[in-house]
Amino acid sequence: MSMLLYLHGFNSSPQSKKAIETEQWMQLNTPQIKFCCPQLSPYASQVMARLRSIVEAHLSQPVYLVGSSMGGFFATCLAEQYNLPAVLINPAVNPGSGLHSWLGENRNFVTGEHWVFKPEHIVEYVKLNPKKIERKQNYKLLLQTGDEVLDYRQAQQHFSGCCIVTEAGGDHSFVDYQQYLSANMEFLTNMHKNQ
Repeated sequence: MSMLLYLHGFNSSPQSKKAIETEQWMQLNTPQIKFCCPQLSPYASQVMARLRSIVEAHLSQPVYLVGSSMGGFFATCLAEQYNLPAVLINPAVNPGSGLHSWLGENRNFVTGEHWVFKPEHIVEYVKLNPKKIERKQNYKLLLQTGDEVLDYRQAQQHFSGCCIVTEAGGDHSFVDYQQYLSANMEFLTNMHKNQ
């Protein structure tokens, strides 16, 4: 069974609004595709070890990626390593440079779990960062210029040559995301057919 792997943002959870909207849309429209949205820890090496094991267990069937914010960063890492199609929503680019404000004790926005972030954890993100996008045809980006957390222009530059939809206004959550669900799935499944 093919699988869509949805990757939520930093310090979020599978209960994020876009994750739930994606799962509900898929239940109605693509029940033949398994939806998977694991809880991602704030520690990059743990996240990538878990995600690689999930992807490698499903590579006999199509695997599609959707990633929001930091989830977009991890989706990029997986797309480059395994040649997978990916939809990225206001993705983090070079996240190691923006994580210093998280150093110290933190609490998950959704689950309430407490966790501690140290300088060595930032180094993990820096080491993972793909310096160049090699498989431009694999990506579709959804960006909104009103993103108050990440500068959309960094993603435009980093993913230059990829399919990029840039909307004026909006915010980091990507307002009206649900309007793109059908087109996103069409992009992902068509990309797989063409590989």
